[in-house]
Amino acid sequence: MLAYLGPEGTFSHQAAMEWSKGNDELIPFVTISDLIMAVSDGRADRGIVPIENSIDGGINATLDTLAFDADVYITGEYVLHIGQNLLVKHGAKKEDIKVISSISPAIGQCRKIINSDFCGVEINYTNSSAASAKLAEQSDGSVACIGSAAAAKIYGLDILIPDCGDEKNNFTRFIIIEKNKLRTVTDCDKTSFAFALKNEPGSLYEALRLLAEHKINMTKIESRPIKTQLGTYVFFIDIDGNIDNATIYFALDKLRRSTDFFKFLGSYPYDGQGDYE
Repeated sequence: MLAYLGPEGTFSHQAAMEWSKGNDELIPFVTISDLIMAVSDGRADRGIVPIENSIDGGINATLDTLAFDADVYITGEYVLHIGQNLLVKHGAKKEDIKVISSISPAIGQCRKIINSDFCGVEINYTNSSAASAKLAEQSDGSVACIGSAAAAKIYGLDILIPDCGDEKNNFTRFIIIEKNKLRTVTDCDKTSFAFALKNEPGSLYEALRLLAEHKINMTKIESRPIKTQLGTYVFFIDIDGNIDNATIYFALDKLRRSTDFFKFLGSYPYDGQGDYE
C-alpha cells in the first residue's frame, strides 16, 4: 500500500503512479502530515510525499513532520517534471473564462500568462489542483483550472493552454518513506539528516566545517524554526554517500554528539533527474 497526497489528478497522484508502476495499491490522504503519520503508525506500508520544488523550495509540512513528529526513514526519491496546463470544460473557449482556480503554488507559477491573457479574471484558491479540476468540470465553462495533463484525462477536461508555467524548468522532488531503513547500498546514494545547534556564534560553521574536513559533499541545506523558541532552527542537510560508509558514519556520529538535536532521516539512491536537465 502506497500513501500519496490526494485526491486523484494531483501531481502527487501522478508521481505515485509513475513511481509504483502499478505494483502498489494507491491510498490518498488529505494532508501531508496525515500521510507521513500513516506510515509512521503502520496504517500504510510506504508513502510518497513532496519535499521540495525547484521554484518554490522546500515543502514545510514535510520537513516539519519528518523532524518533529514521525518515526520514518527516507528510502528513495522520485523527481517529477511539473507541467502546468490551463484546463477547461470540454468545448469551452478562452473568452468564456471568468474564474481561474488552483492551489496557490500553481497560480504563482503561471503568473505571467494570467497577467497577460486573463487580466481581471477572478482567481480562486483551492486545497488541491484536483479540487479545481472538479470545479471546472461542474461549471458552465466559465471556470478554468491550472493542473496536470492527468487531471484533464481523469475529469474529462480540455487542455486549452498546455505548459503554461512561467518556468519550464519546474521539478518537484518526492521522497519515498517507510518504517524501516533501507539496507542496500549503491554507487549513487545520498544521505539526509536534521539537527539543531546551540544558538551561539560559529556553531553552524563548526558543523559544516566537520563535513568539509571529512571531504563530504553537501548538496543541500535548509532551515526551519524549531517552534519552541524564537531564533532557534533545525537544519536539514543532504550529502553524497551512504551512512554505511565509515567516513560518513563517524563524521555524522561526531556531529550528533555536538548538537542539541540530531535525526538521521535515511540513506537512499539518488534520482538523476534531480539535476533538472
